[in-house]
Amino acid sequence: MELNNLLSGPPETLLPVDPAAAELADGVAPAEVAANHPTSSLAWAVLAEGALADGRTIEGYAYARTGYHRALDLLRRNGWKGHGPVPWEHEPNRGFLRALAALGKAAALIDEKDEAERCATFLRDSSPAAADALS
Repeated sequence: MELNNLLSGPPETLLPVDPAAAELADGVAPAEVAANHPTSSLAWAVLAEGALADGRTIEGYAYARTGYHRALDLLRRNGWKGHGPVPWEHEPNRGFLRALAALGKAAALIDEKDEAERCATFLRDSSPAAADALS
């Protein structure tokens, strides 16, 4: 019989390797990667970050929201129960964390204060290291 430590909290969620990551690393345009891998939260996060950096706030918000929702689907399929650690140190988790951070930044830019705060809290609760790296 396996005993669970009830004080330890939920287990870490470790996502599988995102096939889009290799294409992005090889310099394939993020829009092409997102078209080839529409379920990739990393591709959408990269699109969001680029749009926000270029001042295209609404596009960045839309890209980030898409990446965030794609990541939630993947997290749930990999055992996540709506809370618990999603470590930054595990590279495949970074698409979710980057999309969440971009969504929070975009929400702040359009004065969606509640959403920006929820995203910041969710990011820090999921991975303090990601919150530090992406702030």
